[in-house]
Amino acid sequence: MGDQEILRCRTLGIPLGTRLHFRWLYGMAKWLLVLNLLDGVFTLIWVEHFGAEELNVLLADLVYDDPLMFMVVKLALVSLGTLFLWRRRNNFLAVTSLFVAFFAYYLVLLIHLQYSSILFL
Repeated sequence: MGDQEILRCRTLGIPLGTRLHFRWLYGMAKWLLVLNLLDGVFTLIWVEHFGAEELNVLLADLVYDDPLMFMVVKLALVSLGTLFLWRRRNNFLAVTSLFVAFFAYYLVLLIHLQYSSILFL
C-alpha cells in the first residue's frame, strides 16, 4: 500500500498513522531539538544580561555557575529524550509525548520572543 499503509500502535493496536505522518513526526522531532537550542541561547542571554532567572529547577544552578555545562546538559537531556521517544514512535504515548514536548518548547519560544519585544521596544 506504500505511503498510505496504516501503521498500528504496538501497545494498543489502534491505527497510529501512515508513513507520511511519521515523516511529519520526524520533522517535528528535529524542530524540537532546534527549539531547545533556541531556548538555551535565549535563557543564557536573559540570565547573563537582563537578570532573569532560570525556572527549570534541575538546571537553575548550572545556568549561573557554568553556562557552557548548562547548554551541554540541556542539549544532551532533550536530545536523548527525543531519541528515546523517536525510537518508540510506534507507541501512542511516545507520539503524544513528542507532540506535547514540541508544543511546550514552541510556547517557551513565544515567551522568549515576547520578553525580547518588551525589552527592545
